[in-house]
Amino acid sequence: MDPGSGGPWASAQRNRLLPIRLSREPANTEWTPPAGSPAEEPVSPTARAMEDIGIYIVVTIGLDTPINLTAFQAGIEAMLARCPRYGCIQVADGSNNGEARWARTTVNVQDHMIVPRLDHATDPDKAVEDYIASLSTLPMDRSRPPWEFHFLDFPTSEAASTVAIRVHHAYGDGMSTMALLMMSTRSAAADTKSHPAAPPHRRPTRTSAIYAPQRPPLSAGVLAFVAWVWSYLVLAWNTAADIAYFAATIMFLSDPRTLFKRADDGFHAKRFAHRSLSLDDVKFLKNSMNCTVNDVLVALTSAALSRYYFRKSGDTRKICVRSLLPVNTRPATSLQTYVNVIESDKRNEVTWGNKLGYIILPFYLARHDDPLAYIHKAKKVLDRKKRSLEVIFTYKIAEIFMNVFGAKALIIHYQSYRSTIKIILSVDEDMFPDYHQLLDDFDETLAAMMNAASRPLTLTKDD
Repeated sequence: MDPGSGGPWASAQRNRLLPIRLSREPANTEWTPPAGSPAEEPVSPTARAMEDIGIYIVVTIGLDTPINLTAFQAGIEAMLARCPRYGCIQVADGSNNGEARWARTTVNVQDHMIVPRLDHATDPDKAVEDYIASLSTLPMDRSRPPWEFHFLDFPTSEAASTVAIRVHHAYGDGMSTMALLMMSTRSAAADTKSHPAAPPHRRPTRTSAIYAPQRPPLSAGVLAFVAWVWSYLVLAWNTAADIAYFAATIMFLSDPRTLFKRADDGFHAKRFAHRSLSLDDVKFLKNSMNCTVNDVLVALTSAALSRYYFRKSGDTRKICVRSLLPVNTRPATSLQTYVNVIESDKRNEVTWGNKLGYIILPFYLARHDDPLAYIHKAKKVLDRKKRSLEVIFTYKIAEIFMNVFGAKALIIHYQSYRSTIKIILSVDEDMFPDYHQLLDDFDETLAAMMNAASRPLTLTKDD
């Protein structure tokens, strides 16, 4: 039913949030956790920190078809069945010595499905962007599980309709959230029990922790075994250095004042913008430079921010600032692998929640004549960070870590699917009013790197 056609919405004001109605007759849309659901359990330190700070994950999905609310309701109910945690709220009472715990509750699915009335005739793309930006400050009813689906049922330049999902970060990180969403969808083809077609499944690039040195086979010889033992000594040294650096950061170290750093640390409204990049181009650079996709993306970010900074500030100095790089601590990095585990009889082994550690990553704002110099530098820094237990240390003290560093004025996400990488900016609009120019800098930087990598390689030394 079109929420603008009358009925309960006839007197609604423009831009008001409107709960959906699937029919004119009352429907039983309540979901109660089934018998045998996991018992109530304490809230983890990471989830408590996310709750205190109030961090939400916002996922935007463009669809090829108009929105089918009935199908979405079925998908949400499937999501609740697969992960009963999303039918829980955080409570603190005397039943657990005052400690916060997850408490199961009855969920009315339609309370979490919202259809806004927007004036989108002039510029539908801007209407979607403005609405999604409003989700960063829009209050959420905390008497029920804090997640919502927002349905924008009108075409834009990229999609026939748009769904924005806002879920509290206390429920889980991006990996678990995306896996759950994939598991709760169904193909629009005749076989409605199948999932949407996924990219060809490949063996995960990593099946153990990023810091774990690989033990050589016995046939490798004594020198290989000595090198393996030495790698653990390096791991211990680097970990001690990183922990000392973390302590110094808390006590007295600070970054130079730049346009990337606010004068205050309070929360400010966010604006979300994205751009599509070619995954094939990124892989070409990875293969040309004998590095990883993450090396290329960190280098791309460093180069694009450098381009933006020097153009805006007029500064000419090389500056080192620090960024936080989230790292998935799960052994398997493949999203499809994670989805397969959820579907299997090993579903109880799935690690829901937040399994993120963080790396304090030195970030260099510098000018280089050779665009590939940014990749050399990124690879050097990341290779060093992989030989440390810093990510485990920050995961264990996540509550302290989040309270110290909090939310930032600029957050950059990369999400790949098939042949595309989406770069998503979450920006403080007061500090980045020209955020679309920053996205242009990513485009131009990638093009410059591709052009340089396509020429005969000239090795340069850069510190």
